[in-house]
Amino acid sequence: MRQIKKIGTRSMKNIRNFCIIAHIDHGKSTLADRLLSFTGTTTARQEQAQLLDTMDLERERGITIKSHAIQMDYTFEGENYVLNLIDTPGHVDFSYEVSRSIAACEGALLIVDAAQSIQAQTISNLYLALEHDLEIIPVLNKVDLPSANPEEVTDDIVDLLGCDAEEVIHASGKTGFGVENILKAIIDRVPAPKGDVNAPLQALIFDSVYNSYRGVETYFRVFNGEIKKGQRIKFMATNKEYIADEVGTLKLTQVAKQSIKAGDVGYLITGVKTASEIKVGDTITDMVNPTQNRIDGFEDVKPMVFAGIYPVDTEDYEELRNSMEKLQLNDASLVFIPESSAALGFGFRCGFLGMLHLEIIQERLEREFDMTVITTVPNVSYHAFTNKNPDTMLLVNNPSDLPEPSKLNRVEEPFIKATIITKSDFVGPVMSLCIEKRGQVTNQTYLTPERVELTFEMPLAEIVFDFYDRLKTVSKGYASFDYHPIGLKASKLVKVDILLNGTSVDALSALIHADNAYNIGKKMCEKLRQLIPRQQFDIPIQAAIGAKIISRETVKALRKDVTAKCYGGDISRKRKLLEKQKKGKKRMRQVGNVEIPQEAFMAVLKLND
Repeated sequence: MRQIKKIGTRSMKNIRNFCIIAHIDHGKSTLADRLLSFTGTTTARQEQAQLLDTMDLERERGITIKSHAIQMDYTFEGENYVLNLIDTPGHVDFSYEVSRSIAACEGALLIVDAAQSIQAQTISNLYLALEHDLEIIPVLNKVDLPSANPEEVTDDIVDLLGCDAEEVIHASGKTGFGVENILKAIIDRVPAPKGDVNAPLQALIFDSVYNSYRGVETYFRVFNGEIKKGQRIKFMATNKEYIADEVGTLKLTQVAKQSIKAGDVGYLITGVKTASEIKVGDTITDMVNPTQNRIDGFEDVKPMVFAGIYPVDTEDYEELRNSMEKLQLNDASLVFIPESSAALGFGFRCGFLGMLHLEIIQERLEREFDMTVITTVPNVSYHAFTNKNPDTMLLVNNPSDLPEPSKLNRVEEPFIKATIITKSDFVGPVMSLCIEKRGQVTNQTYLTPERVELTFEMPLAEIVFDFYDRLKTVSKGYASFDYHPIGLKASKLVKVDILLNGTSVDALSALIHADNAYNIGKKMCEKLRQLIPRQQFDIPIQAAIGAKIISRETVKALRKDVTAKCYGGDISRKRKLLEKQKKGKKRMRQVGNVEIPQEAFMAVLKLND
């Protein structure tokens, strides 16, 4: 007979840790609201749409940006159960949040929209969960919609998972239909956590939040042992020692407890004020009796897109650094290092997971920390090799780091495997877009007569700019997109510099494929001509590859009418005044500075508008 370890008044067999995974906009947060309501975790007064989405940004955009943990108590067949739910984002840019949640769970609800069927991110998240041996509970959401097609979508889920059609739970987050069946499936199918309460403490940090009054709040899952209030603990990655000032469980508000034991999820406050001391994915252990084994299975995230973030006022540099550190605590995938630019002064080179991630970080800096920042043109990370040392790789995160063309042997750029699921009507336009972006079709599979899965290999740099927006346009919103890196390949890349008034603006430089360089350089010059305000002198805008100018536009000068005071008289008087004005403009052009508005740095992203 299996031995059951007792935890206080309840046994470990009565705990269930599960997360919710889905494609963006498949009703994940709404279903989480219904689960909270059904289990009595929230009262009628506390209920609101997207209850677990605490940021204004999440509510406005209708997307989940951070994963949120909450504990629910539920009585089933006379027994009391504790259900720890971790709600996760659905957008491809936030898949690192999903990987963290999965590492802390034994089961996952896979939610599929009954009207939209299986999408690219559904498949991606499913594979992530299967790698960690999670028990998958398929849920067919939004079955109450007039456009829902439950029978066909159920068949799609059965084909994908290899399960029986009876195992797919039909539900509606809007009406609450099927919620009881979901809770029953969680208790019946998700395995109880394994672990030994008497073993040395071993807990995984899966998230952390900065609180300006209490310091860093750490969210963890205990695998072995227990963590008590007042206990001396150690973080294994940083070797730092702390005292657990407060531990507790995560209900709608934090509930302080004397101890959190194996199998459970909770929060920890140690009074740490420095963001860098807490690493997400680290293992917490006891100071006196430490565990020898770190917890594996946590995925390190590599940034895909790099951009410079600079304060508008250079005096705010230190304030920006503090803001970035606090943001990094809430968002473990944000990577940044200090850098300086001739045009913008001191700032940071930041790594992001995608364009939405960049946009969210910029908006959070402005909203949460009141920082007005300038973001430079995003680019990806390249590997450069010189003629002198063809085997030594130079990492190029910034176009200004690229060696001169005469010294350059080759440049390798990151490639991705992109999966696009769309309606069969839009295969042509989607293929044309991908081929225009230097993509190669590797596979084409008809999932149903109506839906096609296209697989491409393409350079990451091509999807950084406007790819996702254009994909939605050509497919009338019906295409879903997911990608993962497949390594680096040699490419014929050149650095296009933008010169304003003869001076190179390093923040506007970009690494572009040689075939597209002329077109993009021309479009950039035309766009900047519209955005740069006119001065008292002509401003030449040039695009150059090395010493060769490939395009030029001119912002014409504002002309002051110096001859207005001449009434009649000899023409030489007017000529003399015009000559004097001409000399003044020439001198002004030599010493004059050109102010570049923020829109100019982001204009390159919208060259096709």
